[in-house]
Amino acid sequence: MNPIFDFFLAPYRSYSTAAILIEAIAVFTGLLSVWYAKQNKIGVYPTGMISTGLYVYLLFQAGLLGDLLINAYYFLMSIYGWMYWTQNKEGIVLHPIAQMTTAEKKGSLFLFFGALILVGGLYWTAGYWTSWTAPVDTLTTALFFVGMWLMARRKIAHWLFWIVGDLIAIPLYLYKGLGLTSFQYLIFTVLAFYGYLEWKKRYNKTLQIA
Repeated sequence: MNPIFDFFLAPYRSYSTAAILIEAIAVFTGLLSVWYAKQNKIGVYPTGMISTGLYVYLLFQAGLLGDLLINAYYFLMSIYGWMYWTQNKEGIVLHPIAQMTTAEKKGSLFLFFGALILVGGLYWTAGYWTSWTAPVDTLTTALFFVGMWLMARRKIAHWLFWIVGDLIAIPLYLYKGLGLTSFQYLIFTVLAFYGYLEWKKRYNKTLQIA
């Protein structure tokens, strides 16, 4: 077998069929969620909630506390985002795609550093701060915390946080033996790039109409 494919598939030899199926479903619904986000469709939230719910279990098994925490956070933030995106008045959407406000920029900084302290503290307390994966997972968690909040607020900049975090997550998940998830984040990166371009295009179009 090709060494690359062998490295990619080797961890699954010890996995149960159920575990592989759970990851496959989580990957599929996660990709579907990002596709819906790119299209600015509300389907991003129900599909995302299925994916994140399954990942809470998978990441607990993998020992990635930061990403476990962020998927639980995603689940709760999806409820908020679902409500926020669907708010309308007389058929007019109240919260369309927009740029970040000054308050949201300050909130993003607060959320980023707060997540670093929280997740880093959890790793340190649990005695897991002995591997390079701990600080890397802490960093991606902080990036994704901000990205998810800004997505729920329908801000264009959320895609930039996804792109950076996804690029870091690809080798992290591969190292942890979650090959399907690593491949998922590779696709996430591509979708996030095009999602950013799509949201910018939609935003500029609304400015022209206004």
